[in-house]
Amino acid sequence: MEQQPILVALATMIIFGTGAQWLAWRLRLPSILLLLACGFVAGPVLHIVRPDEMFGELLFPFVSLCVAVILFEGSLSLHFSELREIGSVLLWLFTVGAMVTWGLGILGAHYIIGMGWMPSTLLAAILVVTGPTVIGPILRQIRPTGPVGPIARWEGIVIDPIGAILAVLVFEAYRSTVEAGVNQGSWVAVEGLLLTVISGVVAGAASAFLLVRLLRQHALPDHLESLVALMFVVFAFTVSNLLQKESGLIAVTLMGILVANSGVSLKQIVEFKESLSLLLISGLFILLAARVKPEAFLDLGWRGVAFVAFMILVVRPLSILASTWSSKLTWKEKVFLAWLAPRGIVAASVASVFAIELGPEDGAGLVPATFALIVGTVVTYGLTAYPLALKLGLASKEPQGLLLVGAHPFASGIGQAVQQAGFPVLLVDTNHRNIRSARMEGLRTTDMNILQEDAAERLDLGGIGRMLAMTPNDEVNSLAAMNMAELFGRANIFQLTPWRQVERNEQPPPHLRSRYLFSQGLTFDRLLQRYEEGDQIKTTKLTKEFDFLKFQEMHQGQAIPLFHIVGNRLTVIDAETRQDFKPGEAVIALVPKIDRTAVS
Repeated sequence: MEQQPILVALATMIIFGTGAQWLAWRLRLPSILLLLACGFVAGPVLHIVRPDEMFGELLFPFVSLCVAVILFEGSLSLHFSELREIGSVLLWLFTVGAMVTWGLGILGAHYIIGMGWMPSTLLAAILVVTGPTVIGPILRQIRPTGPVGPIARWEGIVIDPIGAILAVLVFEAYRSTVEAGVNQGSWVAVEGLLLTVISGVVAGAASAFLLVRLLRQHALPDHLESLVALMFVVFAFTVSNLLQKESGLIAVTLMGILVANSGVSLKQIVEFKESLSLLLISGLFILLAARVKPEAFLDLGWRGVAFVAFMILVVRPLSILASTWSSKLTWKEKVFLAWLAPRGIVAASVASVFAIELGPEDGAGLVPATFALIVGTVVTYGLTAYPLALKLGLASKEPQGLLLVGAHPFASGIGQAVQQAGFPVLLVDTNHRNIRSARMEGLRTTDMNILQEDAAERLDLGGIGRMLAMTPNDEVNSLAAMNMAELFGRANIFQLTPWRQVERNEQPPPHLRSRYLFSQGLTFDRLLQRYEEGDQIKTTKLTKEFDFLKFQEMHQGQAIPLFHIVGNRLTVIDAETRQDFKPGEAVIALVPKIDRTAVS
């Protein structure tokens, strides 16, 4: 293939990939759907992107390296602290659940699609994987409450190397059985499993140790941290694969988990890897979809649709049922997990590799069946998982809950009032005494530094839609606002007025401030002083006879409105927005101590 067509094809992949990601964001659709559509258009329709001609023998080594980078980036979000609650469920998912999916998948591929037993066994092994590239965006949209979010995130990343390795073992065992008999094939499978695990663990752990050591000793300048991390990912993947085929996915996944839990700063690495993974995902889906021939889908016909339905409606629910039957998960959480197993880039890449290994006769159905399941699961789960979570009460359409940064007595008082009004509250603090006191008052708390890089991933933000930074440290409040602005949006980030602005009239730069809480000039010291002097946080229902004006007269104009409740909506009062309180609504306010007999 000449240079000019290759240049046009590469440019098409980047333009189509970026355009598909942007359009998916605008339409609130799973990006993979549009990426696959772009791949089909760029490949079989327009014949611009012709992967085999463009890359030749480099195609699948390149795809494998890209998948390794994507898995490493995903595993950086996994934390051992989550395993205390969900570890047993994950163990069952990775063992019993995987075996149920594999066994039923074999039957479905053989009896529904009509594939032979060997291709069916291989296809089912490939489809044990889920899709972190799809699950991640779905979870960010839903923000489910409870343990289902961490479970789905861990499963989506760790199950991928398990599925890929299972496919390799099946293929190697089959080839050895044909050549030397069943006993030899069984031994090859066992030996391959041991070598794969050992190779992956050694390469991944060694690479993680070296990278963490360099980061801890500050041996790398900031601008090289991401590049060196990428080098170690490629090194771990390549060395592991040289030791044992396809063990590299274990290596990079383990490496990512170990680095994420090492305690070193990963800000530079995470930001770079997120952008790189987005680019790689866009390019890979277009590249692999461009290789699929339309007639292959036509050959599947109704059998492809039936197989997808079987995997979604039968296999996944039975897998979750077998994995969670003795767990503490509620039935609602089990139903949600049973309806969340999209397939993604790992299934597509592994199926494409083994289709070539099996040859045109046995491997012909692998790729179309896999892509059919990818499209079917992404469409089904991408469009229905959020409504289902809302129906099950595991998510909120417009989350009204509050994340309070600080668990001091005043913040705890606010948390109690808001929680008693029926809205979720989560308090975050590093002061163990404050956390313990707030927890004893019945509030949900997390002992964590809000400024740590992975705070957004580690917090259970189900039902939480806004953040109030209320620590005594104005700089911490500003940094917390910056840290969480991407997650909540700047309109939903609030902080107390800095004392320098009140005392010295020093205005902070616009990018270092958010919306100021409650009213002009209310610093932490002023609020805490009033609260410690006996002022109370009370909820008052307004009526025609006792409207907001009479409420203020009753408190001699000293009441400070904090929140405005209208039906099921909670509005945080800020220093710039005027609130119109009407009869039938409620106000949560800080009222003077002399008014303890006020109507509430």
